[in-house]
Amino acid sequence: MKKLVPCVAAVALLALAGCSPVADGSNPAGSTKAERRAFSGAYPIKVVATTGMVADLVRHVGGEHVDVVQLMGEGVDPHLYQATTEDISQLNRADMIFYSGLHLEGKMGDLFVRLARKKPTTYAVTEGIDEQRLLEVSGGLYDPHVWFDVALWSETLGVVEQALAEFDSKHAAEYKKNTEAYRAELLALDAEVKTELARIPDNRRVLVTAHDAFHYFGRAYTIEVKAIQGISTDAEASVKQINELVGEIVDRGIKAVFVETSVSERNIRALVEGCQAQGHRVTIGGELYSDAMGKPGTPEGTYVGMVRKNVATIAKALE
Repeated sequence: MKKLVPCVAAVALLALAGCSPVADGSNPAGSTKAERRAFSGAYPIKVVATTGMVADLVRHVGGEHVDVVQLMGEGVDPHLYQATTEDISQLNRADMIFYSGLHLEGKMGDLFVRLARKKPTTYAVTEGIDEQRLLEVSGGLYDPHVWFDVALWSETLGVVEQALAEFDSKHAAEYKKNTEAYRAELLALDAEVKTELARIPDNRRVLVTAHDAFHYFGRAYTIEVKAIQGISTDAEASVKQINELVGEIVDRGIKAVFVETSVSERNIRALVEGCQAQGHRVTIGGELYSDAMGKPGTPEGTYVGMVRKNVATIAKALE
């Protein structure tokens, strides 16, 4: 079982959630089918999802049978997100709750563990991924940014399909069909990404970003990844970290770095200025979607569109 890292949520929010304390970091998705609340038969099923990536999964699998409320919109950093009173109200009213897990929703992690004791239909979608395919950070903890490996992210579909089928067995066959169709689309997208990135010469396959979100991307598509901050944005980067990365960029002649839509540009701007001070011109190659997708109604407001936009931006800047 993958290890979740509980963090302390606001006492008032936990009180609103009406949940009892949990001493361990056990898997909220581990409840048995018999423990789950019987479906009332009212459609659409009310679902709350945390990030855009998770909401996208549920919408594709659930189709017309789900009404998904997404807590975190475009430009929102899930590592730093704190639940509001309205969020708690939405969570309590939901039939089902889906979140990414692996401590991505850092400040809400403990809240989900506690909520799951009251509402067993609470699921971390990354529980569907084979632990051996995860990137370990330290002490049994894993990098949560699995959606940057498209084929790996497709493995989370199983959790969503099984959860919906158990909750609403009447439409289980439809959920299975939707899952198979979307999995095929994602595997085709994975092949497309590999083809697009093959345009980048070997000596330019270095991706420099604000925080360490792209290691699954780097492993899947053979690109070296460098970042100022770690996998979470809840700690400030030090001057030493910035200066060390400046030195590497200058020494290796790296031509482009990238900002992220959900992370401040301040540190990347400092990198650019540091390189200029040493006589090396580095440009900002573009803006990447890292922990949040784009605006609803735009191509980047879908998972597939977000991936395509990121890949096009990276390939254009580095080729």
